[in-house]
Amino acid sequence: MKTKGLLPKIWRWTKKIFLILFIAQFVYILLLKWINPPITITQLSSWIGGHGLKRDYVSWKNISYQAKLAVIASEDQLFPDHSGFDWKSIKKAMKYNERKPGRTRGASTISQQVAKNVFLWQGKSKLRKGLEVYFTFMIELIWGKKRILEVYLNVIEMGEGIFGIEAASRSYFGKSAKSLTRREAALIAACLPNPKRYKVKPPSTYVLARSGWVSRQMNFIEPDPDIQKVIDFRKKSKKR
Repeated sequence: MKTKGLLPKIWRWTKKIFLILFIAQFVYILLLKWINPPITITQLSSWIGGHGLKRDYVSWKNISYQAKLAVIASEDQLFPDHSGFDWKSIKKAMKYNERKPGRTRGASTISQQVAKNVFLWQGKSKLRKGLEVYFTFMIELIWGKKRILEVYLNVIEMGEGIFGIEAASRSYFGKSAKSLTRREAALIAACLPNPKRYKVKPPSTYVLARSGWVSRQMNFIEPDPDIQKVIDFRKKSKKR
C-alpha cells in the first residue's frame, strides 16, 4: 500500500521538476536575446583542462563587417536562408559517414554551433544531438539571424583557449575586432573547422590555402541581398 501511494507522489514531483526546468531554460534563452552568456561549458572545460580562457564579448557594432562575412563564407553560406538546419548538407554528411564509418563529416550550421556551444557540451551522443535540435529551433525562433551571428562571433573557439572574435583579433593581430581587415578575418575563419589544430600564427600551408579560398567565397557571396541584410552591408568597412 505504501508503494502504491509513493509512486504517484514521485510522478507528481517529477512533472513539477521538469516544468520548472522547462520554464527556466525558456527564460534563459529569452534573456540571452539581449545579454551575453556568462560562461559556456566549453569555455569552462578549456579553463579546467589547462588550455586557458581568453574572451572579451563585444557588441555587434564593434565587430568588423569582414569578420561577419568571413565566418558565413567559411562555415555556413546558406545562413540567411535556412531555418537553422541545412538539410541538403546533412543528407550528404550522413551518406558520407555511412560509406566511411571510420571518418566523420559534420554539417552543422552556425545556428547549430551556437546552440551546442552556448547551451550544451561537446560530444556526439543522441541525447546531445536531440537537445541541439531543440535549442537551434528556439534561438532561430526567438533571437533572429543577427543575434545568432553576434553570439557565434563572441563564444566560438578561435584558437586554443581563445574564444570569440575580439580575443582572437587581439591575440593574433594586436587590434580590436572592429578593425580586422578582409585578409585577417579570412585567416581566423580558415581555422574554425578545428581551431586547436589549425593556427592563425604561424599559419600552415593548409591555413594559407584555405584562407585564400575563404576570401574568394567572401567575394562570391557578398553581393547576395540576404547576406547583405544580415551583416549590415551599408555599414561595411573598407576592403583591405
